[in-house]
Amino acid sequence: MGVEAGAQAARSRALVVLRIRSRALAVALLPAAAAVILLAGVPTGHLAGPGWDAARWILTPLALLVLLAAAGVALVVARARPAMTPTVAIAEEAAPDLYRLVRDLADRLDVPAPSAIALTPDCDSWLEDRTHRAHGPPPAEEHEDIAGTGGPAHRRHPVAPVLVIGSPFLWWMRVGELRAVLAPVVAGTGPSAHPDIAAARRFVRGLDAAVAVTSAPRRDPVSRLVLAGVGWVARALLRSCRVHAAEMERGVAAAAAERAQAVDYGLRIVAQEQVGLAYAGWDRLLTRVALPAWRMGRWPSRLDAGVVAALTELSRRDRLAEGFASRLGERPACDLLEEPGAVDEAASLLAARLFHGGPAGPGPDWAPVDWSEYPEEVVDRKWRVDAARLHRVLDALGVRPAPGPATPAGAPTLARVLDHLTDLTADGPPVPGEGAASATGATPGTGSAPAAGPATAAGPRPAAAADDDDEDLSGTTPRSAALAARLSAELSREETAAPRPYPTATGTTAADPAALWDDRTLPLFPLQPPRTARELLADHLTAMVCCAAMDTAGATPGLDWLDGPTLLVDGARTPDLAPKVLALIEDGDATPLRVWLADLGIRPEKPVRLA
Repeated sequence: MGVEAGAQAARSRALVVLRIRSRALAVALLPAAAAVILLAGVPTGHLAGPGWDAARWILTPLALLVLLAAAGVALVVARARPAMTPTVAIAEEAAPDLYRLVRDLADRLDVPAPSAIALTPDCDSWLEDRTHRAHGPPPAEEHEDIAGTGGPAHRRHPVAPVLVIGSPFLWWMRVGELRAVLAPVVAGTGPSAHPDIAAARRFVRGLDAAVAVTSAPRRDPVSRLVLAGVGWVARALLRSCRVHAAEMERGVAAAAAERAQAVDYGLRIVAQEQVGLAYAGWDRLLTRVALPAWRMGRWPSRLDAGVVAALTELSRRDRLAEGFASRLGERPACDLLEEPGAVDEAASLLAARLFHGGPAGPGPDWAPVDWSEYPEEVVDRKWRVDAARLHRVLDALGVRPAPGPATPAGAPTLARVLDHLTDLTADGPPVPGEGAASATGATPGTGSAPAAGPATAAGPRPAAAADDDDEDLSGTTPRSAALAARLSAELSREETAAPRPYPTATGTTAADPAALWDDRTLPLFPLQPPRTARELLADHLTAMVCCAAMDTAGATPGLDWLDGPTLLVDGARTPDLAPKVLALIEDGDATPLRVWLADLGIRPEKPVRLA
């Protein structure tokens, strides 16, 4: 499909959408038109008689009612604010080179330049129309057009949309690669400037926003009834134009892609490979590095710089690209920003809000952390908090500390955990605290208070999650299953009891009407589902092993850009710990882990420092 063919297809579909809008208006005006005809027949004497009088008395109130209902629907559609993507706005003063690159690209494509540039903490780029206002039609620019008669005429011209760029692209891609990736996106401003396409999009966005408004919970029965009727009409109109709107967007995308073929075609193929690589590194960085910090109330303030380190490490390990060092020698796209560090920090905070649900700014329970401080501030603290929780649960289960002449009474040791989870005999005596009480989380009132830290979950685990945990723990020993269930219940209680300094998905804090999105629905894009009981037990046992290694063998916490928190022994990471931990949890066999501890000089009988 060529440029003209795609644009023509988009325009034809836009006209269909506008025709649906016109038909809806005609249906709303039809009773009023009939009532006007009947009323006009009174002075002329043509429509006289008892039957015509009855028709006038019935149709006139009905026409007024239909007009009021149509005006109400139109008012809701016009005033409803469509959903906008949360982004970091980039002013032209903060990135003049970036604006110059985009304008030069628009000139080469012969399309209008985007009205503004914003960044999103994701590996994607798109155009977003933000001209829809809560009051009245969107603003428009007046320009002079030469009509067929040769005289000047003024037309309303839609404002160009905002260009949203994925922030990882700016740090990972070179300037030429970024220009090639943005070419098809910027080319979309051409069809967007067409009045029919802009009007059709505005109509569809208004309907979608109206459906969202009418779907919000209401306590007043009258408002519920009125909004239910408005929502029914908006949904009916949205269903009638859904297919045509989708075909219109396909035509716009096809026209934009065809127009961009002439700009950096060869480089764009290479740049698309970098898009996939950036997405892989960004996903690993968020789920394995940023998420542990977010759960502790710390947010890495240089995520975009971190993705460069993660992708560099990925390319070094897997040898994904030849001539990788020479590519890094070219100018990165982040040089187009005046203050890359400030932009990176803003994008990192927004990423924490979108993917985790953090507050809008730093605070005592939500502090930024630099990469140089990550091992001590996040990794070490995470392990010690998890180890402390593990020992509190063991205290609640009535597990006695491991005996030893050199171990103080009640001191937390790794040996206590190993001895408890070791399955000495399949038909051995029952473990204290096991059974229905442990499965339901009825913890006795022993143990120390929960460690301080921000909450990340909304509350206790639902019944469906409990069923999933039962299935997940089916391949573990009875002691591991009981400990995992108690850990899951303990963590849920801590998260429920902890204060929430910011609104969450289940919070009742009122939303700011001036905000771009509703804070009550955060996180908008959660990274991972809740951890299962087996995963929680593996994490806590690994944390206890790492604490013992740090306190008895001189190991140090470290950061692996691809795998997250890691244990460093003599400066080298220890990647072979996970299979030993799983063997203990699933089979009750502590021999592989004890051999591993002995090889590294880790003494499980020595006390460890907890949070």
